[in-house]
Amino acid sequence: MSPRPIKRLFIANRGEIACRIIRTAQKMGIVSCVGYSEADADSLFVRMADMALCLGPAEPAKSYLDVQKVIDAAKELNADAIHPGFGFLSENTDFAKACEKADIIFVGPNSSSILSMGSKKEARQIMQKAGVPCVPGYDGKMSTDLHKEAERIGFPLLIKASFGGGGKGMRRVNNLAEFDEALERAQSEAKYAFGNDDIILERLVENARHVEVQVFGDKHGNTVHMGERDCSMQRRHQKIFEESPCPVLDEKTREALCASAVTAAQAVSYDNAGTVEFLLSPDGEFFFLEMNTRLQVEHPVTELVTGLDLVEWQLRVACEESLPFTQQDIQISGHAIEVRLYAEEPRQNFMPQTGKVKVWKPATNARTD
Repeated sequence: MSPRPIKRLFIANRGEIACRIIRTAQKMGIVSCVGYSEADADSLFVRMADMALCLGPAEPAKSYLDVQKVIDAAKELNADAIHPGFGFLSENTDFAKACEKADIIFVGPNSSSILSMGSKKEARQIMQKAGVPCVPGYDGKMSTDLHKEAERIGFPLLIKASFGGGGKGMRRVNNLAEFDEALERAQSEAKYAFGNDDIILERLVENARHVEVQVFGDKHGNTVHMGERDCSMQRRHQKIFEESPCPVLDEKTREALCASAVTAAQAVSYDNAGTVEFLLSPDGEFFFLEMNTRLQVEHPVTELVTGLDLVEWQLRVACEESLPFTQQDIQISGHAIEVRLYAEEPRQNFMPQTGKVKVWKPATNARTD
């Protein structure tokens, strides 16, 4: 398999995400192209890009989320590849397949990996078969008596939408009397948010930490991890604080956790940047949670402790280069932290608060991109 160079890259995203990818593309001598909505015509990412084309109205469904518009724009700008960034179309199997059909390199994993990991139910089944620890639960057919499965698992438990995230379609159940109403609400929310009301049941691991592992695979069968990130501090199922390495892991658990993440990636023949997420119980047990088949917003945390440009290696792997390093070559050095800044009013239950930012003074040695 010989490398297929990327000379012109179309970035199917906007804002800081697009700016981040543009910087690496330009560093590598790759022409950067973007599509933008009418509302974003004067945005920084449009000015930074070498080439830009309007996709359509401000509504994302009519611009950034319109698969055919994105493909047509990439073709019009003669792009060799499309980088979806994170969010929008980054985990859309149909989009990855559309890129393949159009003979445009998709900067991400193969479409079958995205499809397999897009369903929590299928992902659990694949992980259990591969020997990756999973939270005790039920991921079978909906026709089964779910009351019996809930009693087998024990309470408290979680009802979770098989397709989805961000806390949508998820309900805590403390006892059997609460089960039917929680199931109905979870399924209704999942159907509305994701177009699918399939669910799984899992034991609730209380007081768990949320630890994720950055993995990377190439198209030649090589798979490595780049250490872990702790993202336990969350509000409304959104990560607030990310750090690497995880401050509570001992070395033995860290090695086992990261090895399991590599096994998870290999189980679906993963070939690009991805993140395997785990729950870490107070007694040190860890369980597979899900896999994000894309670059994550917190990837700079990993870049700072490894010295690697993950976007660069996304592009190199996408054009069929082999990873030039082994697991032993990747060294974790130092400690990195990333925080999400919110425009909220803490005195009103952290409700969104609009207004102008009047003062912004980052530390002089802080990375602000």
